Amino acid sequence: MPDIDSALKEKRVFKPSKEFSAEAHIKSFAAYKSLYQKAKKNPEKYWSDRAKELLTWFTPWKKTLVWNPPFAQWFVGGKINVSYNCLDRHLSTWRRNKAALIWEGEPGDQRTLTYLQLHQEVCRFANALKRLGLEKGDRVGIYMPMVPEAAIAMLACTRLGLVHSVVFGGFSAQALKDRMNDAQAKAVITADGGYRRGAVVALKKNVDEALVDIPTVKSVVVLKRTGQN
Repeated sequence: MPDIDSALKEKRVFKPSKEFSAEAHIKSFAAYKSLYQKAKKNPEKYWSDRAKELLTWFTPWKKTLVWNPPFAQWFVGGKINVSYNCLDRHLSTWRRNKAALIWEGEPGDQRTLTYLQLHQEVCRFANALKRLGLEKGDRVGIYMPMVPEAAIAMLACTRLGLVHSVVFGGFSAQALKDRMNDAQAKAVITADGGYRRGAVVALKKNVDEALVDIPTVKSVVVLKRTGQN
């Protein structure tokens, strides 16, 4: 057989410019190796330091790690919110008017949301979910196309303490049904349809088919995306 050259063997090194390195969080390979050794020597202290440095906590943790194989608990006793850390903490900084989400859809439609604008959209949708009677600990299914509202829905759920299960928009009604029943979901967030490779995927139709056998779901929120029934 003829020899086959592997295209996966890459030995070239592309070094960043000095300007790029100066703006990076880790400014050199030497600095990276130093951090790596610190993490290797004392993982709990390393991640404790990173958590204090990079995240905002409402209540500090009492113990960094409780490890009872195969179960692990990190930052035990700490209180934190994903939505707050993604959005709120930036609103009093220069990031307030910086683009948080830059999006282009398959048909070519475009949308840009700053941190402030994304925060407003998330709060609006979180209030809508509250008006549906959803409370902390309830489960919600998110069966959406690749649109900004998918991220808005996830952040709204984390804001309220709703456990959300993201189901890929290409999955069938059966796959959605199985996941929603497993989670005992109270609501599903979806769209009339979504664009995929030039075709329209009938998301709401799949939801309607799945809901015949999902007794726990009480509400369905539908985004108008494709304009179909």
